[in-house]
Amino acid sequence: MKKILLTFILAVLLSSLLKAQEQLWTMEACMQYAVEYSPAVKQKEYQEDTYKAEYTSAIGNFFPSLDGSVGAEYNFGRGIDPETNMYTNTTSFYNSYRINANMPLFSGGQLVNTWRLSKVNRQIGMNDVQKAKDDLALKVMVAFVDVVYYQGTKRYAGEKLEESKATLYKSERMNELGLKSKADLALVEAQVAEDDYNLTRQENLYNQAMASLKELMNYPQEDLLAVDTAVATVDYLLPTESVADIYTLASEANPTALQAEYQVRAAKMNHLIQKGRFFPTISLYAGVNTTYFEQLNSDRETTPFKDQFKNNRGEWVGVSLSIPLFSRLNRLTDARRAKNNLRIAAEQQTEVLRQLQTAIEKAVLDREGYAKETFQMEKKQAADAIAYQQTLRKYEEGLMSPIELQTSANALLMSRANLLQRKLLYLLKCKEVDYYKGVPLIDN
Repeated sequence: MKKILLTFILAVLLSSLLKAQEQLWTMEACMQYAVEYSPAVKQKEYQEDTYKAEYTSAIGNFFPSLDGSVGAEYNFGRGIDPETNMYTNTTSFYNSYRINANMPLFSGGQLVNTWRLSKVNRQIGMNDVQKAKDDLALKVMVAFVDVVYYQGTKRYAGEKLEESKATLYKSERMNELGLKSKADLALVEAQVAEDDYNLTRQENLYNQAMASLKELMNYPQEDLLAVDTAVATVDYLLPTESVADIYTLASEANPTALQAEYQVRAAKMNHLIQKGRFFPTISLYAGVNTTYFEQLNSDRETTPFKDQFKNNRGEWVGVSLSIPLFSRLNRLTDARRAKNNLRIAAEQQTEVLRQLQTAIEKAVLDREGYAKETFQMEKKQAADAIAYQQTLRKYEEGLMSPIELQTSANALLMSRANLLQRKLLYLLKCKEVDYYKGVPLIDN
């Protein structure tokens, strides 16, 4: 019976452990959630759908327009009888049918360039969606790193507080035995109070970082968000990469660079559209109509509807030419504005690419710098850990003062925190450089 109960308890504990592990949020999961539930991303998606509709409309402009109309009216009152030339009371019914078609033949390239503009706008819409996702993912990535860092410093602060309490307990016993003075005991008590304050401060910083992460993710603040704090083991001796090669990849595929390029294309198409307004427009039109008439208060026989519908039918076809002569300088102003917008877009593209190159260079340098700092901090932490153990042992033997113990403990705490920070920053810069090289931040 005991064996069965023990097996059941172990199974429950194992199930709970596996469930807890499944609930851990990785960086990728947080970024995916943020993108999926972001109002800003949804707005860009709706705008993209609008661009798709405008693209379809631009294609439809090449086809003829077709419209029809039906009219019916009753006429009653006094009128002249054409047979007697006298006024009589008349009541009549009139019915008309009309179908008209119009097709543009030439518009100075406005139709073609409008279609090309809508095509570019559609690319802008898709790129804006991707850029919104990437921008949000990058912000979530930084916020996630902050949470992991402060969760680590909170753990380190808690461990240091426990060690200080243990040292205080030993110091109190040693004081009772006359091996430590009251001054030494007071210094250790002050260290415990300082460590307790530091733990509270780290908890506050962690809570603030967690709140920021939830806000970026659009995650309910009242719900628990357990993040995966495991720091991946990576190779800090990566081969040197050329900034120029990474910039070449980014300038061709990065959403920031593509956004600037598409804006230049759109400005160019708009400029061509405005120039096309100076040319004449030629249109082909055709139509057919027919009528039906009936004198309601007349003794004369009315021609049947089907006969009138056939006999009264008329068709027409023609070509219209519209020449722009004077529009109070509106066309000239619009063309000049479009040309200047093209120039502005070109200058903005140059600036965006320059900033992109600077960002890539900084990311590569930061990655290399954090790799070196991490390697050095690992050595320092190991040395500080040994130094602290030696100092603690000598303090217990009465060979070291509480101040020296406090200094050594603080140095170890700072080394652990700095090492964690450098590792996280290195991983952050690695993902940033990979992003510039075209590696997706999240799977779409």
